Amino acid sequence: MSGVSRARAPSGAVLAAGLLLAGCSGSKQVAYLTAPVERGDLTVTVSATGTLNPVTLVNVGTQVSGTVKSLNVDFNSRVQRDEVLARLDERTYLAAVHQSEASLASATASRDLARANARRSGDLYAKGYVSRQDLETAQQQAASAAAQRDLALAQLDRDRANLGYTVIRSPVGGVVVSREVDVGQTVAASFQTPTLFKIAQDLAKMQIDSSFAEADVGGIRVGQPVRFTVDAFPDRIFDGAVRQVRLNPTTVQNVVTYDVVVAVDNPDQILLPGMTAYVNVVLSARRAVLAVPNAALRFKPAEAAMPAAAAAPAAAAAGAGTAGHAPGVRRAAGPRAIYVLRNGAPVAVQVRVGGTDRRVTEVLEGDLKAGDAVIIGVGGAGGGASAAGAPRVRMF
Repeated sequence: MSGVSRARAPSGAVLAAGLLLAGCSGSKQVAYLTAPVERGDLTVTVSATGTLNPVTLVNVGTQVSGTVKSLNVDFNSRVQRDEVLARLDERTYLAAVHQSEASLASATASRDLARANARRSGDLYAKGYVSRQDLETAQQQAASAAAQRDLALAQLDRDRANLGYTVIRSPVGGVVVSREVDVGQTVAASFQTPTLFKIAQDLAKMQIDSSFAEADVGGIRVGQPVRFTVDAFPDRIFDGAVRQVRLNPTTVQNVVTYDVVVAVDNPDQILLPGMTAYVNVVLSARRAVLAVPNAALRFKPAEAAMPAAAAAPAAAAAGAGTAGHAPGVRRAAGPRAIYVLRNGAPVAVQVRVGGTDRRVTEVLEGDLKAGDAVIIGVGGAGGGASAAGAPRVRMF
């Protein structure tokens, strides 16, 4: 959805003169509702909703299974890198370390004995007391014993590592935003690493993950300014900037959207993870532009309600591209027809339009000037109720 803001509003006297008696068809008088062409500042935006998230959110898990023995942190706790967050029951892993240490000692003794036998066999072979086959057998046994000792050492290293994994440490400094376990709970790491904590590395730097429609994403560029609000502070406008337009689209019921990441500074840390943000990306900001209400672009009078002198220009403008125009389109292809009330009669004026939203549209070219009264609707006889299908007026 697009958005445009204007610098000022028309005076009350102009609004009061908007409903004018313009002509008649038979005995029925036709009144036209008008609005002035104005010059002012114009800001073109596209809008979407998104969610505030930390720039870096780390899921802290465990590589071993066990029962949670103690917890050192809770929600909102500030932690430093390598700080102990929790401990698992280490008795099983400590016993495995002791067993591996014993296996290593046995394997070391076997290796030393096999090496001594190999040295003696070498001396006896040199004196001719043993065969070469006996010597080679002794050497093979020494090599095998050395390999068994290396295997026992590797097993000990693994068991010591598993024992160390029973102490859960923070990989980064930050704030604990989620704690998923309690003391006494058993965590199983058989198939996948369970998440114990979620730590936001720096809440002073946030990001908004927002979903923009494919019709709007074409005008978004990295670095464009962003304004957004959140429900927690409805009267405050926050600033940000487009950091990334991710190329991975999301399609839901044939509606394609793209994730636009907005970088946000949060020095006061009043913006919290998970808040809904209403995002407006500023595509362009122009000053002193000529603009008309969008209702003027949608208005097309019936020929029967127009004076004969105005019927021909209206017919010529009928195919100028007004059909199918929807509010929110930021750029129209080809000329557009706008009807201006001149000498009490509607006159079609060909214009080329630029930025717009659901309220006003910039006029780039055309025979219009500030103060011209453009027609935005038709009233009934004597200026009563609006005719069927006439646009609802929302002045700017």
